[in-house]
Amino acid sequence: MKQWLEKNLLRLNVTSTMNRPEGFNRPGYSDQEMKAVQEFIHLADSLGMQVQRDEAGNVLAVWNPEQSEKSSIAFISHLDTVTEGGGYDGVAGVLCGLGVVQYLKENNWRPSRPVTVICASSEESSRFGVSTIGSKAMAGLLTPVLQNELINLKDSEGMTLEDAVHSQGLEWKNMNLAEQPEDAFHRIVELHIEQGTKIENAQKDIGIVGGIACPLRLSFIFTGEAGHTGTTPMNKRKDALAASAPFIQTVVDTAKKIEAASREEIVATASTIECEPNEMNVIPGKVTIGVDIRSVNDKRKQEAGDILRRSAIELADNQNIHVGIETLVDNASVRLSPEVSAELQEAAVKAGYQYHSMDSGAGHDIMNIAKKWQAGLLFIPCREGKSHVPEEHASIEDLYKGVQVLANYVMMQTGELKS
Repeated sequence: MKQWLEKNLLRLNVTSTMNRPEGFNRPGYSDQEMKAVQEFIHLADSLGMQVQRDEAGNVLAVWNPEQSEKSSIAFISHLDTVTEGGGYDGVAGVLCGLGVVQYLKENNWRPSRPVTVICASSEESSRFGVSTIGSKAMAGLLTPVLQNELINLKDSEGMTLEDAVHSQGLEWKNMNLAEQPEDAFHRIVELHIEQGTKIENAQKDIGIVGGIACPLRLSFIFTGEAGHTGTTPMNKRKDALAASAPFIQTVVDTAKKIEAASREEIVATASTIECEPNEMNVIPGKVTIGVDIRSVNDKRKQEAGDILRRSAIELADNQNIHVGIETLVDNASVRLSPEVSAELQEAAVKAGYQYHSMDSGAGHDIMNIAKKWQAGLLFIPCREGKSHVPEEHASIEDLYKGVQVLANYVMMQTGELKS
């Protein structure tokens, strides 16, 4: 089984080696993504699975040896990557989903429910600034209103999202037709690399996720006055950059204080900064700082946002400049099914592995799926927590652990492995 995983990890990454200093580049709705998807289709076909591609480009591979009409146990992940990304983010979940079928076939187990492996399209936001497009469509979240908002988004080369979708043989206007009915799936689980070190720090084998911390994103626009750096006296300046600089530390300190007081995890990051006119001989007249705040507890996110709004206004007033504040994103965090989490815990114990209960600070396809179906998220470790970089790595041993846990889960859900 481990040899099968190693061989097909390369296959799904369309490479002969995982040692790639340049990383992997498979943007959503691109020919590069489709090459990997084709390998998924060929591999699923070799396992005797029935394959179909929906209107959003998601590919569903179904193994149903008993020809059951029951709803399916499904696994979901993706094959697209960020620019110069790693070969495990997304791929691990697709690989282990197919690995479950291989594992059960090798052990002559025939599940009484269908097993479906879903390769979701365009999970990453790096190309068009919007994530999880395929799983949004599956869950019925890609509404006509949202489609109209997204249609003209452009990538770095000027191609619109609609044109990119069309280039892959799909019609943007039909994307919402990919929605699956509620009775299509009994349970859906995503396996993913952790993208952090909590499992490693806890000295556990795997992580079982209870919630996903979706972001509150704010834009703070500090406006002073531009002027000549050589002729404007220091006591006459309204330097937007100098005035707003302390706010960056305030973002960090706010999250630390809330976390210490509440004992609930929260992170806040001043992650983007734009300085205008950004010329060496011009005093900065306008600075825009983007802030990303995340916690599974939405009350804590809003608390941090309120503190930062007040702090920015107070800072601007004291420095005799102006600040405007915009809310860019305010997504409620997602709680995954407690039942599925408990079932995954039992499956892990039956496989002989120790689990770490945790939350996820990163978004995944399963956060859309959880709004319609019973859903869970299983993490395997990734070396040093590195992700979205060429150094991203998960061991074959950890991938195998993931397969064993998911295989146990299927057997428990279809009656072959009793509680």
